[in-house]
Amino acid sequence: MAVDEALLSNFKDEDLPILRLYRWEPSLSLGRFSNLNDTLDLNTLEKQNTSFVRRMTGGGILIHGGDLSYSIVLPKESLKGISVKKSYHYLCSFLIELYKKLGLNANFSQNLNIESSKSNICMEANEPYDIIINSKKIGGNAQRYTKETLFQHGSIPINLDTKLFQNIFLEDIDLKNLTTLNKIAKNITYKELSNILVESFAQSFNIKLVNDTLNKLEQQSVDKLLICKYSTKRWNIDAK
Repeated sequence: MAVDEALLSNFKDEDLPILRLYRWEPSLSLGRFSNLNDTLDLNTLEKQNTSFVRRMTGGGILIHGGDLSYSIVLPKESLKGISVKKSYHYLCSFLIELYKKLGLNANFSQNLNIESSKSNICMEANEPYDIIINSKKIGGNAQRYTKETLFQHGSIPINLDTKLFQNIFLEDIDLKNLTTLNKIAKNITYKELSNILVESFAQSFNIKLVNDTLNKLEQQSVDKLLICKYSTKRWNIDAK
């Protein structure tokens, strides 16, 4: 999460748009305004040594550990004339293409006339541009805007060890219902999924991708954010 924020805060208008791919250890990511005390058993979290981190984006609590995540950073000017809601439709089009390449019939919740709903837990909520496969939501996506820049990140679940997280929620949630690629009979490795994602992204936006690494300024920002923000109780628990 420190890397995501560093990429956003250091992005300049003349920079090339960024696509970042990354993985997680078994953990939770919390939305910017998630209330832990209403949703999670903090004593159980501590006893089980379950890792968690608060994101800079909104949305609910998301379970990680068997997923591939992505981040996109680009100038807002490149989406001029597209509303915030419709920007999800535009930017998530590569995910629809990805699932299509996997032989899956994916569609946006809005196109299926699924009623919107709210929840502190990401997979229990439903937004118009959530992606649905076999009548179930798969993954999640969230955005953050600055004055000149748009940031979006999201997650594609391959598999999930629900036993690790079964006892940490205060709300009544059935983790067995969470959809993953493995559950819908798509056995795939991280490398295979990454390659298909990159191909889908390039085709969807008619672009060529170039490999890159963090520059010196970005890495310095990561180091500072990790120590001063994303490793602190003040941010992760108190949201300050």
